[in-house]
Amino acid sequence: MIVGAQWGDEGKGKVTDLLAERADSIVRFQGGNNAGHTIIRGNETFKLHLVPSGILHPGKTCIIGNGVVIDPGVLISELDELRRRNVDTIGLKVSANAHLIMPYHLLLDSEGEAKLGELKIGTTKRGIGPCYADKAARLGIRVQDMLDETILRKKIMTAMEPKRQELRPFARDPMLDLHTMTEAYMTFGHRLEPHIADTAALVWNDLQAGKEVVFEGAQGALLDIDHGTYPFVTSSNPVAGAACVGAGVGPTAIDEVWGIAKAYTTRVGSGPFPSELDDDIGDRIRDTGGEFGTTTGRPRRIGWLDLVALRYASRINGLTGLCITKLDVLSGIETLRIATGYRTDDGAEFKDFPYHQSVLHHAQADYVDLPGWQEDISGARSLEDLPQNCRDYLNFISDSLGVPIVLIGVGPERSQVILSGDRAAELA
Repeated sequence: MIVGAQWGDEGKGKVTDLLAERADSIVRFQGGNNAGHTIIRGNETFKLHLVPSGILHPGKTCIIGNGVVIDPGVLISELDELRRRNVDTIGLKVSANAHLIMPYHLLLDSEGEAKLGELKIGTTKRGIGPCYADKAARLGIRVQDMLDETILRKKIMTAMEPKRQELRPFARDPMLDLHTMTEAYMTFGHRLEPHIADTAALVWNDLQAGKEVVFEGAQGALLDIDHGTYPFVTSSNPVAGAACVGAGVGPTAIDEVWGIAKAYTTRVGSGPFPSELDDDIGDRIRDTGGEFGTTTGRPRRIGWLDLVALRYASRINGLTGLCITKLDVLSGIETLRIATGYRTDDGAEFKDFPYHQSVLHHAQADYVDLPGWQEDISGARSLEDLPQNCRDYLNFISDSLGVPIVLIGVGPERSQVILSGDRAAELA
């Protein structure tokens, strides 16, 4: 299982792509097209939002699980683009039970953020939250509903009825016409019908046959709606336990959980960020690391690596391995700081992630300083190739967390990785 161990954007797509080469099935289990996974292969860059990263490997089964919310227009556009670039998409399977993002979800998402003003969450305005809200309220429309016009029309009418007051400003919007919506989503259904399946059964069959299955999360642990920095979170559960619900498998099926973390920290949108940098070093890391959102293009907020938050993510995910990405971005910085605790204005100290939001919002990081390295490490392919200061930085992280580092990213290319440990050696 591959999960984000920070606030998302950690490089999960690249790691999943590497694992997918040896896997039989790759399963996306939550989130929507508010996610963006960038994979670089030679001179080509692929930016995926809904389709699992394994799609670039022929012959793999790539599954969008029931826990994902799907904008069918976005999914079809993504498939068309992959086909245009000669990527075989026949292996994509979409859960019949996944919920659909509807036009009114998009309108409600934008309107909701506008009303919040300075208190806005910083959503991608892709309709994700309103779609999950309808799912919880049992007003959701599922992928299978696109295959039955009578059911689809009835469900759209039922879902819109309690929203009439909220949607009044958009009363003349042609997107909200019942007939137009029904026709559009029936068309989407016809396009996607070859891919629609009982995906939980597909995963079960692979597991029973002893095949390798990779579960791919979106966003990160600190954006989890239950365990993240609420309310500045996503609308689903990106933590490891959610894969069982979002893919339809039991917890005993999971052998390993790898958390992905950058060698520093980023986040997009509003919310607390104790190790945030608002200086020239932060600007340098952003520019060197290309820290701009795959989905929105927004510049990401930058901070030093936060071990308090990373230890918390390790605990709630049950990490068995840690992947450190973008280590090369830190090359050339004389002194590297790692947050090892938090402190508040009244002198209170915290070594563990505070459960109370008022504490977290006013926390500032306490740091340990480590010497940086000047060498270009982009060509390193083993731990021995790394400068000693670089290895010391990694050892400090691993020792502090009590989790082995199994993979290190030293550049954007899929080949620019260092594999460490027995399990990772199987991928070599």
